Amino acid sequence: MDSIFLKTLFGKECERPPIWLMRQAGRILPRYQEMRKQYSFAELIATPELAAKVTLLPVEDLGVDTAILFTDILTIPMAMGMDIEWTEKGPRFAHPLASYQQPLKHLSIQPERLDNVYRAIDLVVEQSHVPLIGFCGGPLTILCYMLQGISTKSTFPEAKKFFYERREETMRLVDAVTEFSIDYVTKQIEHGIDAFQLFESHASLLPADAYEELFLPAVCRITDAVRSMGIPLIFFPKGLGSGLRLITPDVCDFVSIDWQTSLIEARQIVHPEVGLQGNFDPHLLFAPQEEIAHTLESYKPFFHKYPNWIVNLGHGVLADTPLENVQFFVDWIKNTNWK
Repeated sequence: MDSIFLKTLFGKECERPPIWLMRQAGRILPRYQEMRKQYSFAELIATPELAAKVTLLPVEDLGVDTAILFTDILTIPMAMGMDIEWTEKGPRFAHPLASYQQPLKHLSIQPERLDNVYRAIDLVVEQSHVPLIGFCGGPLTILCYMLQGISTKSTFPEAKKFFYERREETMRLVDAVTEFSIDYVTKQIEHGIDAFQLFESHASLLPADAYEELFLPAVCRITDAVRSMGIPLIFFPKGLGSGLRLITPDVCDFVSIDWQTSLIEARQIVHPEVGLQGNFDPHLLFAPQEEIAHTLESYKPFFHKYPNWIVNLGHGVLADTPLENVQFFVDWIKNTNWK
């Protein structure tokens, strides 16, 4: 596949940086909004034909360089036997694991609940000529939801308390989630994904040394499984900050940087053989287009010096972002002379 995204991931210098956006498949796209009038979010991710269609919308409507599978990181706890309710205020698990003395006994592995994800991958591969990114949530992030049960408390106080109070049980849960994630990842690759991103969306919850001790070994088990099958991997440890020093070529091929850390600073911290992805503030896309262009122009020297860079936001596209500004952002990256 002749793809600027894959070439960059595999370490080849290209004439411009590739671009895609986290949360590009939905929210801001009129065709997605029309689908949401007919189907719930749960129906969209559970129906392979619909999930495949949404996956390809941003490629067709925005012209981004790669697709990312339309599903949710919480498919893993669902397939481990936890019942989820998708509410207007976010996902909610009826029986959070932190309330149990022996939480592992309340899990029931149901891998067949992921068959719809694999079928969606099959359909995208059949229909598209662009690369497809598969993904799953990082062990810390997944356990935060499984232990606490809801996402409205973004600091996950009950989950964090569990990590410190019940260390041995935490490590058993980490191992269970990691083993299941590896199986999930392996099957995504077997069905045809071209790249993989591991979303550790809540890496900021713990000090970097605690994250290194409790969760980074599990992350490396997942990333090793992906890369051993020849698939390049992007790791997104949002909020890791100075802990980016831990990101070496043993962990991933590229690391995605949130908007709180500048790319220049990240480049000084992260091992030079690891590429960078990111890291524009999603709120930049609310600015006038002249300001967006001025900001993008300032990144040209960075690309000249460090061409192993994928353009993205520091987190997902915000729901009320003006579509015309997102299109302007993508078009500017693709049509500008970067030399």
